[in-house]
Amino acid sequence: MIAYLTKDFGRFARKASLADSQLIQAALDVTEGRFDADLGGGVFKQRVARQGGGKSGGFRTIILFKVGGHCFFAFGFAKKDKANVSAKELKALKRLADIFLGYSDVEIQMAETAGELIKVVNDGDAEKKS
Repeated sequence: MIAYLTKDFGRFARKASLADSQLIQAALDVTEGRFDADLGGGVFKQRVARQGGGKSGGFRTIILFKVGGHCFFAFGFAKKDKANVSAKELKALKRLADIFLGYSDVEIQMAETAGELIKVVNDGDAEKKS
């Protein structure tokens, strides 16, 4: 399983001090069917704990995923700032899922090269920083 961050999510993760290992674990949980909510259309909500705290008061991540494919972290927010994604945001996330989940390996590589996607690797280090 390979996980990618969108450029915007990468900024969010840095500001929130989310470790790559936390993101990899969240992605693995989704791929193994342990997610907080299936929002439909390949869009999943997964909680990630705040450093030194639990998941309940931590962050919410939106992961785009389909079985046999890659995971794409598309959106993140702190629970204290926002309860959930709006219907309008969910509609946009489902459109985004259609795009990302349809990418070929070549298209993913091109997006990485352009700095639009950041590959996260299991050793806890992102291969690129945006």
